[in-house]
Amino acid sequence: MTDLIYTEKELVQSLREYIKAEESKLAAVKSWANKLDALTRVSTSDPEGYLAHPVNAYKLMKRLNTEWSELESLVLENPSDGFISNMSIHRQYFPDEEDETGAAKALMRLQDTYQLDSEAFSKGKLPGVQYNAILTVDDCYDMGKTAYNDGDYYHAVLWMQQSLKQLDAGEDAVVSKADILDYLSYSVYQMGDLPRAIELTRRLVAIEPGHQRAGGNLRYFERLLSKQLIEMNQSYQPPSEEPIQLGTYSRPQDHLPERESYEALCRGEGLQMVRRSRLFCRYHDGNRNPRLLLKPMKEEDEWDSPYIVRYLDMLSNEEIAKIKELAKPRLARATVRDPKTGVLTTANYRVSKSAWLEEEDDIVIARVNQRIEDITGLTVTTAELLQVANYGVGGQYEPHFDFSRRPFDSNLKVDGNRLATFLNYMSDVEAGGATVFPDFGAAIWPRKGTAVFWYNLFKSGEGDYRTRHAACPVLVGSKWVSNKWIHERGQEFRRPCGLTEVD
Repeated sequence: MTDLIYTEKELVQSLREYIKAEESKLAAVKSWANKLDALTRVSTSDPEGYLAHPVNAYKLMKRLNTEWSELESLVLENPSDGFISNMSIHRQYFPDEEDETGAAKALMRLQDTYQLDSEAFSKGKLPGVQYNAILTVDDCYDMGKTAYNDGDYYHAVLWMQQSLKQLDAGEDAVVSKADILDYLSYSVYQMGDLPRAIELTRRLVAIEPGHQRAGGNLRYFERLLSKQLIEMNQSYQPPSEEPIQLGTYSRPQDHLPERESYEALCRGEGLQMVRRSRLFCRYHDGNRNPRLLLKPMKEEDEWDSPYIVRYLDMLSNEEIAKIKELAKPRLARATVRDPKTGVLTTANYRVSKSAWLEEEDDIVIARVNQRIEDITGLTVTTAELLQVANYGVGGQYEPHFDFSRRPFDSNLKVDGNRLATFLNYMSDVEAGGATVFPDFGAAIWPRKGTAVFWYNLFKSGEGDYRTRHAACPVLVGSKWVSNKWIHERGQEFRRPCGLTEVD
């Protein structure tokens, strides 16, 4: 997306050049018109007397034969050709409809996770922001329409209400109030709030009596409400005069059982505090590994059980820059393995771009892999390639296990399951983007240059289900990480089996 910023700057420059060419052309035409206007005033006052002069007669012939043809050619010139050509070249890199819809859904995802109302977004009131950015009436309307077209009436209500609020406050807009009320009233009906749907539809009818749907919807809503009141033996209660806002309606349930605890951890709420006396920091030399003796790693305990540690100064700024440089051209939408078909596919619960880097790509990758082996004491010969991931607007990975549950995928039968995860943070994140563990209430915040490490399996090879974790949506900023998934094969004597299944 940073490339698109420069693309847009180039297009603006191209547009200015087009405007300048159009203005130059118009100035030339105006000059012609002014000169000929003065000339024709004189010639038409006494045509015979004017043409009596042989020079005037010659110049009239010349103008009509040559100069007017030149003027015609000037008028027919199209200065937009350069601009259109430039647009055509860059258009292949433009976002498409799917990208725009994805960005809108990302804002809604952030809205839900961090409990931000639509007004906070429309006015750009986000933590840690450097630049002011606002959403107009039309922007909010388009957000609501995206949700509506996706059958997401909960968010459609929130964004249409915000659009209406800003329009009522006097903000200019292309969209009409009737269009907003049309979507809002039906979305409110879909949320089960018939009294408010009736009130909004009446407002729509008052503005546009001939609206093709409003009258029929109003009669239908009124009949439905009357029937419900009779069945429940209740009297009519007028709708609340309070404006619709976050919390007015309950968010629909989805597939994720730990949704509330996961999102609370992302907000920094619900964190379980372990006994601080059990967490330490130390210098780690990898059991006197020669490469770590002179410069041991700074190790901090992040959690005691399951054991999670953070290593400081794992990657230098130069190494991070090189890894990002290698990864950028290869970034592609991250995939997950479909549990039913086993095929790799994209999914809404994992929104990021990733790339895989080999040791042969650059000496830096080989150096990082060796450092991971030195620190963990585990061989990386059977590990997966270094995966680099970028989480942009609303980027996330909902709660998941890194290890595969039985029956294993065919690709794990050779090198075994994912024994451990080594996760490098390659950027600071202004807001959001924590790695959270809902099972025991831990949140680990990105710190550039540091890395965290944990085991996904017990020594017996059984999965440690407590390690189910998530990458929280990035609220402000861009999150870069790289990770190494270390497999079981080759670790038999480096991490031998314990005496029990859960050692």
